[in-house]
Amino acid sequence: MAVLTTIPPPVGEAPAQQRRRRRRERTTITRLRRSLRRHWTLYLLMVVPLIWFVVFKYIPMSNAVLAFKNYNVVKGIWGSPWVGWQNFELFFQNPVFWNLVKNTFLLSVYTVAASFPIAIILALALNEIRMGLFKKTVQLVTYAPYFISTVVVVSMTILMLSPRLGIVNEGLGFFGVPAIDFLGNPDYFRHIYVWSDVWQTTGYSAVIYLAALAGVDPALHESAKIDGATRLQRIRHVDLPGIMPTAVIILVLAVGNIMAIGFEKAFLLQNPLNLSESEIIATYVYKTGLLNADFSLATAVGLFNSVINLVLLLGVNMVAKRITGNGLWS
Repeated sequence: MAVLTTIPPPVGEAPAQQRRRRRRERTTITRLRRSLRRHWTLYLLMVVPLIWFVVFKYIPMSNAVLAFKNYNVVKGIWGSPWVGWQNFELFFQNPVFWNLVKNTFLLSVYTVAASFPIAIILALALNEIRMGLFKKTVQLVTYAPYFISTVVVVSMTILMLSPRLGIVNEGLGFFGVPAIDFLGNPDYFRHIYVWSDVWQTTGYSAVIYLAALAGVDPALHESAKIDGATRLQRIRHVDLPGIMPTAVIILVLAVGNIMAIGFEKAFLLQNPLNLSESEIIATYVYKTGLLNADFSLATAVGLFNSVINLVLLLGVNMVAKRITGNGLWS
């Protein structure tokens, strides 16, 4: 009678895989120890920023639960009663909801659309200048406003646009144009906000593109010159492709923060006459949370704003990755 036998699985496969895995782990640990010994000073410098991010960024994120509670000062954040989505519903049903979203979105888009290309144009122009003294002077003049505080910039703007003593209205009066109350007219608010911001930040933003232009291979320009390319053609076909990865990343980050426009300038330029255009989510959160002491609603509004920014960041990064091949994550 024939005896049926089963063929056993190959002996040693599992132990061999375990040995390879252990070998890789030992190699990784060895490389990590070697890197720590060789670059311990760099790791030491990273400790303070990491602690700062953990203490001031990640730990406070746990308090976002306040958006789902009816905050009670006596009971504290974790002892306050849970109300679920009630605070979000109150915000969505608020008559000013759509006006806040519209003002924030339009102001942010206007700022990005104006500041993003102008910084690139300034960097390309400075890169083409060969006169050292003139180039340094222009860089200094355009870069210096970045170090002026927002309060000072707003004060300068208010004084320049004053209906009675402002230099702008004085100039208009010279041509027979009656004085205009720029800050009292809501139609002018976005233009004042955006172009004062462009004046303040363009020089600083151009530095990043100048650094990217410094990495463009000079041999490409020499080859383009030999082929008869004009200066504009070299800018278009050599310089712009060279800074494209940097420009895409900056654009993605700017669009990702499109709903997180700064609070200080909008609040300082705000007055009862232009409130219909100047009231944005950031100023509403300040008034609701700090002035009216409604911390739960203010947290809900801020959390809603952060979620919108996250969605925009991921969406724009995905689109940029597909179109240009460049993005925040490889």
